[in-house]
Amino acid sequence: MFSPDTINKFASTPTPFYYYDLELLKKTLDALKKESDKYGYIVHYAMKANANDEILSAIQKSGLGADCVSGNEVKKASDEKFEKIFFAGVGKSDEEINVALDRNITCFNCESLQEIEVIDELAKKKNKIASIAFRINPNVNANTHKYITTGLEENKFGINLWELEEVVKRTQQLKNIKIIGIHFHIGSQITDLSAFKTLCLRVNEIQSWFVSHHIPLEIINVGGGLGVDYHEPEKNSIPNFESFFLLFKNFLEILPNQKVHFEIGRAIVAQCGNLISKVLYIKKGVSTNFIILDAGMTELIRPALYQSYHKIENISPTANPKNDVQNQKYDVVGPICESSDCFGKSVMLPETKRGDLVAIRTTGAYGEVMASQYNLRDKVKAVY
Repeated sequence: MFSPDTINKFASTPTPFYYYDLELLKKTLDALKKESDKYGYIVHYAMKANANDEILSAIQKSGLGADCVSGNEVKKASDEKFEKIFFAGVGKSDEEINVALDRNITCFNCESLQEIEVIDELAKKKNKIASIAFRINPNVNANTHKYITTGLEENKFGINLWELEEVVKRTQQLKNIKIIGIHFHIGSQITDLSAFKTLCLRVNEIQSWFVSHHIPLEIINVGGGLGVDYHEPEKNSIPNFESFFLLFKNFLEILPNQKVHFEIGRAIVAQCGNLISKVLYIKKGVSTNFIILDAGMTELIRPALYQSYHKIENISPTANPKNDVQNQKYDVVGPICESSDCFGKSVMLPETKRGDLVAIRTTGAYGEVMASQYNLRDKVKAVY
């Protein structure tokens, strides 16, 4: 992953910083487009994964649409000239809805009747018709971490099946709303593709309900959630888009003139990003030694937030043992005044010393975009 020349450049770059491999990003986008285009599928990039300017520029040039979950993301997508913009989110403010109406976005993914009524009211004031898709909670278990599961009835997202008929009937009465589709998103970092098969079968059932009620749908939006390999980023740097899209082709029943939309974020950008940090200190502990880095949960909050795994490597030329016998066990932590500021426990690494460079892999998604300035730390830069 990191050539000697690249590591030499790292040595002269102030740490910590995000390192993005734009060549890998392009290869990932090419692989995604190749497989999705086979079936005429339309892919939107989920901007919440990473809103870095260089990343967005590359994705926009590839022809993807944008999936936004805030007014500022809508503005950014519009400014970056994304052609198809969807606006999702369970708590859209009036100001954000007005921004989306002013930018003439493609579709609002709506999660409650009250939200739809507010959009109708605001659209009426602007003498506009807002196109919407119902985000429906299919009650499908994504078999992923509970914090990133979104398709169960216990989650806050979407319209529940038991209230769907009432919501649709009321929406049909609104003069400034146009129903164009249905939308689903069951969770994130899904590696068991059988969850998507279950989703397809549930979507087919729900689609039949709309057909029986003579409600035409232009769009079937199945969301995203495809996971990546955090354990072997080198071996599996590009997700298996072929199997992913083929599954939907095999199990999703589409009517004539309907378009299938996807909202993919992590699978596009995760592997192209790395957090590069420097070792400040090696501190001896009772049962393990600590590697204390200059990067912390302010630069990558995922391990602290829901105990996510990221592969950690000492990339200094001097730390390159010939066999695992020379490896030692470390807890890799940051400098933030929180015990949860830990990137990994009992991590096996070559003997590590002050000043060594450490790469935390697969941080292109939900790394930089979730950064904070807790402890009044400076926001760190990106290197490409």
